[in-house]
Amino acid sequence: MKNHRFKAHPWHGISIGENAPEVVTCFIEIVPTDTVKYEVDKETGYLSIDRPQKYSNIIPALYGFIPQTYSADRVADITNNALNRNDIEGDNDPVDICVLTEKDITHGDIIVKARPIGGFRLLDHNKADDKLIAVLEDDAIYSSFKDIKDVPAEVINRLKHYFTTYKDLPEDKSPRCILTATYGVETAYEVIRRSVEDYDNEYRNK
Repeated sequence: MKNHRFKAHPWHGISIGENAPEVVTCFIEIVPTDTVKYEVDKETGYLSIDRPQKYSNIIPALYGFIPQTYSADRVADITNNALNRNDIEGDNDPVDICVLTEKDITHGDIIVKARPIGGFRLLDHNKADDKLIAVLEDDAIYSSFKDIKDVPAEVINRLKHYFTTYKDLPEDKSPRCILTATYGVETAYEVIRRSVEDYDNEYRNK
């Protein structure tokens, strides 16, 4: 009973899953019907309001993060190597993930199993902020997709538009988030493996 007395912290207390990186546990913070951006409070593990969505940006998929991952030096090295740079750092957050499903899921604060199929290499103020794309495990429609290239172009374009505009304000002179590449399933796996190493280095090994 002692182990079940308290709710597990979504980032640190939930397993990534024994079949990672092919199948990962995801903690979903926000869904397409949300008009407020929710985010897990790192100290308590409870959902908190990050900000109201002041403009028309609505997330077009389930959105959250992969538990027990961390974007630091090893994750940033992928972006530095791809762009032939050495100044990019990790954003010091768990790795973000979008989960595609044909089902209408009406609220976040839930755990799902998903299969990563690719991702976006995103820079947020010069920090690596990868957005992995996954499909809900056993989804009637999306589970047949094995790689991001299998997803209809319009679905990918909606996701790209969201992530390259959702932090911008009308008075901004330049976009905050820059999408430098779209990558496939094997690179997504590598991001996950390295993010687990970054997590172990930051938390377990200390």
